[in-house]
Amino acid sequence: MVRKKKLDLLLENVTIEAVAAEGKALTRVDGMVVFVDFAVPGDVVDIQVYKKKKNYMEGFIKRIVTPSKDRLEPFCQHFGVCGGCRWQPLPYELQLEAKRQQVEDQLVRIGHLEVPEIRPTLPSHETRYYRNKLEFSASANRWLLKDEDPAAVPPEDRAGLGFHVGKFFDKVLDIKQCHLQKEPSNAIRLYIKQFCLENGLEFYNIRENHGFFRNMFVRTTQDGQVMLILCFAKEDEKARTALLDAVCARFPEITSLWYVINEKLNDSIADLSPILYKGADAIYEQMEGLRFKIGPKSFYQTNSRQAERLYGVAREFAALTGKETVYDLYTGTGTIAQFVSGKAAKVVGIEYVPEAIEDAKANAQANGITNCTFYAGDMKDVLNERFIRKNGHPDIIILDPPRAGIHPDVAKVILEAAPDRMVYVSCNPASQARDLAILCRDYTITAVQPVDMFPHTMHVENVVALKRR
Repeated sequence: MVRKKKLDLLLENVTIEAVAAEGKALTRVDGMVVFVDFAVPGDVVDIQVYKKKKNYMEGFIKRIVTPSKDRLEPFCQHFGVCGGCRWQPLPYELQLEAKRQQVEDQLVRIGHLEVPEIRPTLPSHETRYYRNKLEFSASANRWLLKDEDPAAVPPEDRAGLGFHVGKFFDKVLDIKQCHLQKEPSNAIRLYIKQFCLENGLEFYNIRENHGFFRNMFVRTTQDGQVMLILCFAKEDEKARTALLDAVCARFPEITSLWYVINEKLNDSIADLSPILYKGADAIYEQMEGLRFKIGPKSFYQTNSRQAERLYGVAREFAALTGKETVYDLYTGTGTIAQFVSGKAAKVVGIEYVPEAIEDAKANAQANGITNCTFYAGDMKDVLNERFIRKNGHPDIIILDPPRAGIHPDVAKVILEAAPDRMVYVSCNPASQARDLAILCRDYTITAVQPVDMFPHTMHVENVVALKRR
């Protein structure tokens, strides 16, 4: 076996030039592009290169020689180890411009699409504590920091409850305080960890697939409702009940408490049945006077206040007059469908997850909306000529697919349906650009609006309006 020789290349006194994709920054050395983690344009740094290819290199900051005038002090103690909030040192206005540039790069430079001038990125109302949902993973063997001696870490300090460390599926960074979700999120997580340690409840060993406490989800609403879902790798009624009862006693403000027994090899609960332990079976979020039910497996935009702005853009781009039949593809719990229903004659929503469609129907009924109908099923199977004949020809199609984008068969049916206008909402401008290249055979892009749903990250939501030629 030939071992790969470790790369030993240090680039000294290099000035960072610009923000790049995937949360990195870039510079050029001897004509070669160098991507650097956690750098800010204007920084003068020494770069330790860890990857060298024919056309580019990748590295990390070994030393900041002179910090950029724009560089900010990271506000989180876990910055640089936790994979989230990578842009903390970057001023927010520069983050917004970087996201607009990311959209332009994907649609124009890489996708070769003809687009009008891309609007400035809509900023988030909050740049901290903006998320309404977080998942924390438990690990019997947490990620050890650089200054920790593995031999000196006592057994009782081996467990961690927090986020997975990038590139290591079995390593979890123990989180002391997260700035993504408002309280009582941090307090609940810290209490659960302490209770498990004090009462001998075994944390899950991800690599060896054994243990008891596996992971947890915290969902919150703008008006203070809290949903907690605890996931266990096996049933142990005594241990499970002790933990659930303790959490109930310590946090009476929890509105809805659930648990899941997950014996699979992955943490997803999408194909499992959560069990309600105490409280209401859902929490509720409000948007423009509409009330939306959120269950343990419901999809809801994770930045609640910014979701209202996002859907407002979608409605603006749809340019509804009150006479149109609208198809809302990948409708989730029907948020966009109901958001635009007041200005449409009829809205038809389609979604893969049956539970989400049940929530959509319940939401519409609770909101007194009578012009929305919802269907569950795989988009490429449901959306066909027979479906369109039954539900009416769409004047407008709004689509908000997963990160992977739309299936080619769905694009084919959309083109055959030939709506007058389309609105494509995407959390991944790369897959969006690919899909738009297909749709633009018959359509022209008339407007592009990036929306920042995730401050301090490289992720951006993008809304594109299309008009049939």
